[in-house]
Amino acid sequence: MNANTPTGLTPRRKGKLWLALPLVASLLLCGLLAGLRPSAGLASTPATPDEPVITAGTFDVAPVRILNIPAFMVASPQLPGDGKGKVLKASQRARLIENTLRLLYAPPTFCRGSESLAEDILEGMFLKGPTAQRVCGGDLWSVLSDPDALEVQRRALPDGGVVLEAELPGRSVPLPLVTVTAADAALRGKTPEQLAISWQEVLQRRLRHARRTMKSDAMGLRLRVALLVELGLAVLLLVSVGLWVWARRRERTGLDPSALTSGLWLQRRLRQVVLSRLIFALVLVQLVGMLAVGLAAVPGNVPMALDVLLLPLKIALQATGIWVLMLSARLLLRFSLRQWGSNPFVAPELRLRREQRRRNLLQAGERLIRLSGGLVLLVLAMSAIPGFTLFTPGPWLAGGALLGALALVFQGLLRDFAAGLIILFDDHYAVGDFVEIDGLSGDVEDIGVVATVLRSLDERVVVIPNSRCDRLVNHTLLRSGAELILPLSPANPCLEVALRLVQEECAAFAAEPKWRQLLLAEPEIRGVSRVTPLAVELSVLLRTRAGQQWAAKRELLGRLVRHCERAQVPLAQAVAAAPTAAPTAAAD
Repeated sequence: MNANTPTGLTPRRKGKLWLALPLVASLLLCGLLAGLRPSAGLASTPATPDEPVITAGTFDVAPVRILNIPAFMVASPQLPGDGKGKVLKASQRARLIENTLRLLYAPPTFCRGSESLAEDILEGMFLKGPTAQRVCGGDLWSVLSDPDALEVQRRALPDGGVVLEAELPGRSVPLPLVTVTAADAALRGKTPEQLAISWQEVLQRRLRHARRTMKSDAMGLRLRVALLVELGLAVLLLVSVGLWVWARRRERTGLDPSALTSGLWLQRRLRQVVLSRLIFALVLVQLVGMLAVGLAAVPGNVPMALDVLLLPLKIALQATGIWVLMLSARLLLRFSLRQWGSNPFVAPELRLRREQRRRNLLQAGERLIRLSGGLVLLVLAMSAIPGFTLFTPGPWLAGGALLGALALVFQGLLRDFAAGLIILFDDHYAVGDFVEIDGLSGDVEDIGVVATVLRSLDERVVVIPNSRCDRLVNHTLLRSGAELILPLSPANPCLEVALRLVQEECAAFAAEPKWRQLLLAEPEIRGVSRVTPLAVELSVLLRTRAGQQWAAKRELLGRLVRHCERAQVPLAQAVAAAPTAAPTAAAD
């Protein structure tokens, strides 16, 4: 072994172990399915709240399912809550019929494992009672008999309805299954007898099939086939994962910085990326297929397995629709902001600022569109998961409480997000402005949804949360300005001469075309602004276009200093710090 290789699993062995994980998961899933008993839990419908009311004209209708596959539709004579008297809703009626039908192919288990074992010991070893009379291990509903021995018969009722009953070997009295009411017949435009004949054929065919499906030998065959299919899909998954790892390795190692501008290299790079993404999509499809096969191995879960198989296609169609909506929203945003930015009635001095805000709002709007599209796709994808919409209100209330707790935990982020929206729409500052926020100054490089990024004068990046941008100084909002201080000597200021040369230099400065286009007005000479023992200060105020104040200030101040030197107007001198005395060494 290489001395540089640490003890334990090598990277190659780790990769092989990682590739074997899907196969192990597949074997565990199929083993779990094979260990299930063909009892009531396999085909029973989970207890769910009432389904949404489905209406057909003045009838309330609901499907009756056998092995979770709709067999026929029952109806109530009127809509619930119309004040005409209490009528059993169609959904409740369908659930009652399904529970009765389930007794014929998947009776419920009333006993725990220990109770069933105790009954076997008591009846088998001591009491020697008949097996058919056992509650836990008996066949109370004659489910274990020949599936084709089940017969569905019709029996007329005095009120004109027809009841369908199941006749089984060993039962002296038929088991009532469903009553064909006048509402069922009126909805289809048939007599109760005609509708009963149709339902009789459906029930007998479907119940015989369900009884065959729940037989132990049929269940064993079903699970063995599912296991073989799972193993085959696991092998294909391992091959696909290996191809994906190989494609990703080629994608990473194929980067050649010297060929970035080569068209042939870019095409080859694009093909590698597309191949890697396609193989990854194939891996996801195979994982979904393995999950669907595992679900289909359990009787009654075939509709859910088909939902799982169609889930990627449904999510892809939803993602395509959301992408089209996002693209339309972005185009509409661009068009609207372009019209807003090119308004001809805006004053010329505001057009540059409006264009700056247009770019800023466009960037923030596209971010919000992407965020909204991602959230909508997430909600749609979660709602498309089979069984997700059947949750009781309890989990939803718990989810609301969790969201409330998260809002308290991340209230700082929410506050930053709200502050960012206010900054964008209230035009506090925009990208490109020079601002000073809480003592930190720099050019605004980005306004995110939760933070603002500044580039300071020494090229360092400063990230400030949007909620902390309350103390703000914007140096480049619409226009800029700067105060220029010319310090004269306090001993001999020569004020008249100094004021005259300042006026001359400011007039000459404002007359030059290069600087006139940067000034919004001629420099304002404000005169003596302060007198101190160190200097007599003359103040000049500059008003410039946004961001041009520093260049104009440097140029004008340099001209004034040179003019004062030529006119021999003394300027204030900096006071040097007095030298400190050297400490005297102490005598020994």
